Amino acid sequence: MTANFAPAHETALLNAALDRAADLIGQAEGLLITVGAGMGVDSGLPDFRGTQGFWRAYPALGRAGMAFEDIACPDSFHRDPQLAWGFYGHRLALYRETEPHRGFSILQDLLARMPEGGFVFTSNVDGQFQKAGFDSSRICEVHGSIHHLQCCRPCESNDEAIWWAAHLRPEIDTGNCRWLGEVPHCPACGGVARPNILMFGDGAWLGQRSRAQQMRLESWRRSVDRLLVLELGAGLAVPTVRWFGESLGVPLIRINPRDAETASSQAVGLPLGAVAALTAIEARL
Repeated sequence: MTANFAPAHETALLNAALDRAADLIGQAEGLLITVGAGMGVDSGLPDFRGTQGFWRAYPALGRAGMAFEDIACPDSFHRDPQLAWGFYGHRLALYRETEPHRGFSILQDLLARMPEGGFVFTSNVDGQFQKAGFDSSRICEVHGSIHHLQCCRPCESNDEAIWWAAHLRPEIDTGNCRWLGEVPHCPACGGVARPNILMFGDGAWLGQRSRAQQMRLESWRRSVDRLLVLELGAGLAVPTVRWFGESLGVPLIRINPRDAETASSQAVGLPLGAVAALTAIEARL
């Protein structure tokens, strides 16, 4: 009897949390979907949690003893642009090939229930919400996008200083994590280009595209009386997404298989992956 009590008790607590999450969705007028890197795991994207996880995804960088912060920084494009673009070019190709998981379509169904619709706020740079068919004018990519480029210097700061990466066709030596051929360059000055992503120690990032998205988000948010935050896969290592959702002082559903704890009485935590949690919530609506 004792051996079975804990699992049964945990199941009851989880079901109660799922019921409460469904109730919160039913009461909301607008849904703010806040998203971290864990959202992509169900689509098969690599989990960079911890140095070992990063090195499993990029063994060449592991052999060189390079952590994620060592390659995901502006200096890497100055030190070794072939290596920096080997890493980012591989990620660009991977995101282009990845199909968004079923959770994205469930989120669209949830948005369709909302009288005021919804908005996506994400630290992910992969463009998966756009690929899944979400309205691009209702997406805020707070750390930028790998599908856009800028000059490494940068040589300009106006809107034309950020351009689409659609023309890039990455050819990568994956064994050595190196870009093959001439690296992408800035059309204005001919210098090395880089993704328009906020990197570690980044004083050269051009953030005007993301700022415009944030302004649209704030305008929408002010129009919603009963706002609900639905947070998915936002970890503690880079807590931008968690902090933003918590700062709004509205009901929050946190979906995270590792770090689902919440501190507010308005919040409910679900220790599940994105697809499992969204599927269970959908079944209760």
